[in-house]
Amino acid sequence: MKILITGATGLIGRELVKQCNADGISVHYFTTRKSKIENRSKYRGFYWNPIENDIDVAAFEGVSAIINLAGANIGKRWTKSYKTEILESRTIPADLIFKTLQKLDHSISHFISASGVSVYPRSETDAYTEDTIEVDTSFLADVVKAWEASADPFRSLGMKVSIVRTGMVLAKDGGVFPKLAQTVKLGLGAPLGSGNQWQSWVHLNDAASIYLHVLTHKLEGIYNAVAPNPVTNRALNKEIAAHVGAPLWLPKVPSIVLKLMLGEMAILALEGQLVRSKKLELSGYEFAYPTIELACADLLSVD
Repeated sequence: MKILITGATGLIGRELVKQCNADGISVHYFTTRKSKIENRSKYRGFYWNPIENDIDVAAFEGVSAIINLAGANIGKRWTKSYKTEILESRTIPADLIFKTLQKLDHSISHFISASGVSVYPRSETDAYTEDTIEVDTSFLADVVKAWEASADPFRSLGMKVSIVRTGMVLAKDGGVFPKLAQTVKLGLGAPLGSGNQWQSWVHLNDAASIYLHVLTHKLEGIYNAVAPNPVTNRALNKEIAAHVGAPLWLPKVPSIVLKLMLGEMAILALEGQLVRSKKLELSGYEFAYPTIELACADLLSVD
């Protein structure tokens, strides 16, 4: 099997490429940097520039599925211009791929798009599943809705379409987890805001494996890529502290402080959703890291 991945050099993308190659799946990938183009037996890069409608159609040769992970980092300050970049980086690439495939003779039968659990309403009490109709009114929820809408047209090309709504990805060498762990190690860890906000998280290994599961089992529709045991922000900090042997002695970081520091982006730290992955589990997926205890034990282990 050969697949095409956009965003292959990102956090999830790198792990997914590794797992694909280990399973004998060859990967084509798009990159906007020609310096990142490689040509190996199972990993071959192609240049594109979605903003300029520039795309190397050779990337689609022999490909049976596309996994679209393209999207700007939401962890940078949300200026007006960067909010536009966050949105367009998730919609323009899919639109370019769709318009290109309309003109090509290809063998692609499955389009899998990344998405986010931030589409669900923010709540400390309600649990959400793929059947939840209600959506949030935040900027990120609007981004997710547009992101998912950009995948819908691929059905008109006779393809299966899958949406993977991913939670907070915990990784040893990327994302927010190393920074959080370092803060706790220095004795500066503390719950953010009330500390009661839910963190629907997923270990990086599982995050990538879920895409592979959706691919190899030819699943369609929406799937929540979150571990089956979400935790509160307070519980996450407590678990990290237990593994690194550091006390959590500081009081909670007030919401007003985070809002002054981060602006609108403070929503990432102060609000969350309690999201369930039952549909994914019923499809046969077994989590390697179903609990935060197992995830922290792996991510905080000394190599």
